[in-house]
Amino acid sequence: MSTPEAWPIASAMLSLGNADPEAGVAQPLRDRWLADLTEVRGAGFDRVDLTDSWLHYGDLSAGQLADLRACLDEAALSAVSMSAIRRSVIDADAGDAHLAYLHRCIDAAAELGVGVVSAGLHRALTDEQRERLWFWTAVGHVDDPEDAEAWRRAVSRFRELGAHAENVGLLLSLELYEDTYLGSASSAVRLVEEIGSDAVGLNPDIGNLIRLPRPVEHWRELIEQTAPYANFWHVKNYARYEDPSTGLYSAVPAYLESGVIDYRTCIKVMAQAGFDGVVCVEHYGGDGLSMSAANRDYLHDRVLPAARGIEGTSRVRQMSSTAGAA
Repeated sequence: MSTPEAWPIASAMLSLGNADPEAGVAQPLRDRWLADLTEVRGAGFDRVDLTDSWLHYGDLSAGQLADLRACLDEAALSAVSMSAIRRSVIDADAGDAHLAYLHRCIDAAAELGVGVVSAGLHRALTDEQRERLWFWTAVGHVDDPEDAEAWRRAVSRFRELGAHAENVGLLLSLELYEDTYLGSASSAVRLVEEIGSDAVGLNPDIGNLIRLPRPVEHWRELIEQTAPYANFWHVKNYARYEDPSTGLYSAVPAYLESGVIDYRTCIKVMAQAGFDGVVCVEHYGGDGLSMSAANRDYLHDRVLPAARGIEGTSRVRQMSSTAGAA
């Protein structure tokens, strides 16, 4: 168990666009990958989350994975986590394909030396969501809380993925996301407990819930309930406005230190719960990479040192926080 000061802080690849082989990238793929990774390194990061909005890692060939590893080495970046998003394993149409893709992501992560793979139950954005400035202002797919068979399928398939991850020395982390079986603290905790694997934990991305334009759980309740099960962590913040008398609720992206979520408190709650994993900084809109770098500095220079000496016992297995050091 290390102190919070040693937690690795990784940059998400959200702001770097789509560099996937199937995206019609104009320049040679290896050149594009190296340019993007070098840009991340230039922002002061030495660790990166392989967010699959940038590349579909589970679809890369062995040669492409080797090229990606070479680009990471050349950019002096360590890939410490992989986030596979919008690949719900209980999607009625694409669930089987998503399950197979996530298995391939786990194998790709093991090949690249990544320690944790994050997945979830959120679906592809709807047409209406894609048309909005902020996609979370439109309602997407909603998992039916009364569908016992879908719940059992989620438990079974995540248990299967967790066994695969454990077999190759990785962790699986399940990301909180609205209107899914991971859309509230109590439901997320129930799900991971029913899965019953110490290789499967939660990614308490409470920003995904706090930004919703409707009444939401308080950020402190969310983090306190999910922290004991956390083995990976997406962090981002939002400025939030609420006026229940008029029914007005709104949120826009903000720096970690200036949004409604108090990350100084969240860090202490996570440390007390025994968290000892990767922290991935994310941001939507504008210069997301620079915002992420500023958030990294806020955490590294001011917040994590303030939590020095706080220790706890996690309910799930943690990866070594020194893994992937560049």
